[in-house]
Order: sequence, then C-alpha cells, then structure tokens
Amino acid sequence: MNLPTYDVKLKNEDPYTFDFISEGKNGNIQKVIMFQETGIEGVFNLGFGDKDPETGYLDDMSISDNGDTEKVLATVVMAVYLFTDENPSAYILAKGSTPARTRLYRRSITKYLEQAEMDFNIYGIVSPTESEFFIPNKEYEGFVIQRKKLYNND
Repeated sequence: MNLPTYDVKLKNEDPYTFDFISEGKNGNIQKVIMFQETGIEGVFNLGFGDKDPETGYLDDMSISDNGDTEKVLATVVMAVYLFTDENPSAYILAKGSTPARTRLYRRSITKYLEQAEMDFNIYGIVSPTESEFFIPNKEYEGFVIQRKKLYNND
C-alpha cells in the first residue's frame, strides 16, 4: 500500500513487538503491535492497541480517537510485512477486541483488497473451526493472513 505510515521501532528484547507513536488531535499516543505465538506452530495472533503508560502493556480496549485511523492501520499493515519478511510461512490471526473493531478491519481489508491480494492470502473466519477465502462485505469473526510465497527466478 502506498499510504503514509508511522515509523515503527522493533523492540530488541522482543522481535515480535513493534512500537510507534500516533500523532493526532489528542496528542501523541504510544501504540504497540505484537505478534504472539498461539501454541500452534507457525500461527501468530496479531495484537494491537495503545501502550498503557503505567504498566507498559498493550491495551486493546482503549479508544484514542486521534483522527489518524487510516495511517495507524497502514502502520499495522507495514508491521505485518516486516514480520512476514522474517517469518514468511507464518499464519497471522487478526480479530478486533470488539465486533465494531472487527468490522473496521473488514472494511479496511475490503478497501485495499486488490492490492493486499497481490502479497497475501486472506481468509475470513466463519466459525472457530471454519474459514474461507475473504469475501468483501461479509461479516467474519476474524481473519487469517498468510504471505504469498516469493519466488526467486535467478
């Protein structure tokens, strides 16, 4: 995607965690993007939210309303690219912390689907045991993303 993004910093002590600062109408807000192993080999949960200033932990229930949603989501997508550059066979599970956030993610995927499908296989989670290739504007419980294989023709 050719959208503006924030600069992300990979945490040295945790190669699956990225930090950045959202700059908007409510000031500077620290954000965290985490890829956590699920217990199933090669499957990672994508966690995203504000960094709690007191605990330093990710708060995926906060609503910052900083006026930069598209730039923030583009930054999360950039982190997915960075993560899958290092973990090309990983499956990434993404689900909003609320149904409204899951709908926001679905709308964003739909908006940029043609471009996203060039690099990723995208699936919609229909139930805990069923997924399908992503269908625009269909309600899903969450999403699974996998980087398409990059072949070197040398």
